Amino acid sequence: MATGIGAAAAQGPIPARLAPVIDGKTALSPDEALDLLIEGNRNFLNDVPTSAPVGRERRLEIAQGQAPFAAYVTCSDSRVSPEILFGRGLGELFIIRNAGNTVDTVALGSIEYAVAELGVPLIVVMGHESCGAVKAAKAVVDDNATFPGSIGRMIEPIIPAVLEVRDREGDMLDHAIRNNVSRVVHQLRTTTDPLLLDPQKTGKLKVVGAHYNLGSGAVDFFDR
Repeated sequence: MATGIGAAAAQGPIPARLAPVIDGKTALSPDEALDLLIEGNRNFLNDVPTSAPVGRERRLEIAQGQAPFAAYVTCSDSRVSPEILFGRGLGELFIIRNAGNTVDTVALGSIEYAVAELGVPLIVVMGHESCGAVKAAKAVVDDNATFPGSIGRMIEPIIPAVLEVRDREGDMLDHAIRNNVSRVVHQLRTTTDPLLLDPQKTGKLKVVGAHYNLGSGAVDFFDR
């Protein structure tokens, strides 16, 4: 008789636990939203087959409106797909992606929309192992490297994150990747914009950092 994960696989995918919605917005608290992500990544790590809501019924359900439970700022890297890492389906994560998971005016406007209009209680900023954008910023710092087109301007916001960890012992790239996340988390926590600041003061919104390990599949949440 199959047991554990083997039994789950034999019985078919387990339906993902959906976030409750009240009056068109998620009913989750910031901590409950984070717990749902942690649970999903645990299933991903353990190869627990889950069935995220992506079928016709779900498409029709969200066609008239969305109620995501988290805004997710992460890298454009093709190996980093939040819905897959957390077993989430359509309409559950409001995702802002760019190389290096930085927050400029465009990204900030998207985040503010997710909070003010869609009512998300959680913002996650996630970097990842071997991030090419941070590697490029490190090359600028170490070797005065230059890059064509708009790439150089794109990585400019990451350079301070590299400079701040130059004297740390250990893996400088890893330090820079995590520090880049921490700087963006700090940026969002200390903004003077009331759209983000007010719900943080009242406990309705939380901003956390995260790091994704490409090899293991684990997401480590920090700056919590």
